[in-house]
Amino acid sequence: MTKNLDKEGLSSIVDNYQLFYIDLWGVVHNGVSLHTEAIKALQEITNKKKNYILLTNAPRPNHSVKYFLEKLGMKKEMTDHVFTSGEAALLYLKKNLLNRSFFHLGPPRDFDLFKNFEEMKSNKISNCDYILCTGLYDNYSEDLTYYKNLLENNIKKKMICTNPDLIVDRGNKRELCAGSVAMVFEKMGGEVVYFGKPYPEVYNQSTNNKNKKILSIGDNLNTDIKGANLLNYDSLLISNGIHKNEIKEKGIDKVSKSYEAICNYIQSELKW
Repeated sequence: MTKNLDKEGLSSIVDNYQLFYIDLWGVVHNGVSLHTEAIKALQEITNKKKNYILLTNAPRPNHSVKYFLEKLGMKKEMTDHVFTSGEAALLYLKKNLLNRSFFHLGPPRDFDLFKNFEEMKSNKISNCDYILCTGLYDNYSEDLTYYKNLLENNIKKKMICTNPDLIVDRGNKRELCAGSVAMVFEKMGGEVVYFGKPYPEVYNQSTNNKNKKILSIGDNLNTDIKGANLLNYDSLLISNGIHKNEIKEKGIDKVSKSYEAICNYIQSELKW
């Protein structure tokens, strides 16, 4: 049974945990502005001398997301807790594929992910060793058929996906993410290596989490909550995020069951 924390707040359970994995988009901001109550909660966690990681499925290096958050008004002492799926992918690429050519599938704003090995970028998908998927092209941000046609003759190449999210809400607009393109590729028979939640590597790379009691907080059952389930962490789902309409219609128990995920707690927004 999922416990609702709307009345008691995060403060009612914070002493049970030593480390908090907290999602950014949908929990701390909406892509346009910071959520005031969530920022207060981060400060209170710090006041309690507890550690937290702002773990995000963003297809960019840590420094890019930190800069974005600081532009939104987040203090540097908070942005220092950021760890991205892009950073995890970058560590893998530098170690394993630095001298291999790649085709970038995603918008220009993600270019800083491969700035250090930009000379390996191929302009033709037919000439590359692997496909680096960070998102969707701006001109084809809603048309998955375009990607199916683009990829159909390149199924034997490995795809590196730097953001497993399928969708995200930017303000009031829902957008497709890299995970949606990767899913198309997989359904066609392609192999995808994912970096980000729910895959364990991104948690383990972000900080020392050995032998700690951990709570994972996020708004996505497929990534934040499933990731917690896979690693036996407790989880808190923010219900005003990705699954807002589903939860309103069916209730949290039915919705979480449909995603084969287990939530220990639910809260409409992250609030102390």
